[in-house]
Amino acid sequence: MATVLVIDDEPRIARLVRDYLDQAGFRVVEAADGGEAVDAFRNHRPDLLIVDLGLPGIDGLDVIRQVRSSSDVPIIILSARSDETDRVVGLELGADDYVVKPFGPKELVARVRALLRRVDNNGSADVFRVGEVEVDVPKMQVTVAGAEVELTPTEFQLVSTLAAQPGRVFTRAQLLDALHGVSFESYERAVDAHVKNIRRKFGSAPRKPQYILTVHGVGYKFAEDA
Repeated sequence: MATVLVIDDEPRIARLVRDYLDQAGFRVVEAADGGEAVDAFRNHRPDLLIVDLGLPGIDGLDVIRQVRSSSDVPIIILSARSDETDRVVGLELGADDYVVKPFGPKELVARVRALLRRVDNNGSADVFRVGEVEVDVPKMQVTVAGAEVELTPTEFQLVSTLAAQPGRVFTRAQLLDALHGVSFESYERAVDAHVKNIRRKFGSAPRKPQYILTVHGVGYKFAEDA
């Protein structure tokens, strides 16, 4: 039974999310403000976080910053803020998905399941290499020139999708489909935010070639000679 930490200061929303997650078989822990959320994360070690941005005290973005400083646990932002800037900032901080209120609770549960499947999907024995990049699917591990790169589940799925077929051009819509595996309104700028994070993390490796290449007007591809 996976544990989901629901962080929202609106009791009605928190109760709705909890009820649907309960029905889906998840264990739910709740927090109503940022400070309580950080404590709950440390005490319960949840498998996934659902985070509202407009929290009293420590806001949702700061909660994400603190969690990301020590963990790659999957994070879904659930917020009334629909502005593109808020979405991009949240994703660049390391959130894996962004859901705008009002939302469909069944869709939210589907996103939770899809994200956790990415973490738990160890059935494949794939370990493949492209140049100095090695992707170990069962271990969800990526190394560049022998140095491990810490990626979130969404970032790992993006890298493994691209690196599995070096040279192939993927549209943003195709990458979103590979990331989520469920049908919902696509947000293609999310792919750009995740790619930016990956490039930054790859840049901390011993060598700094460009691995994920932009194909202008189309999407991205993984360099064949990485």
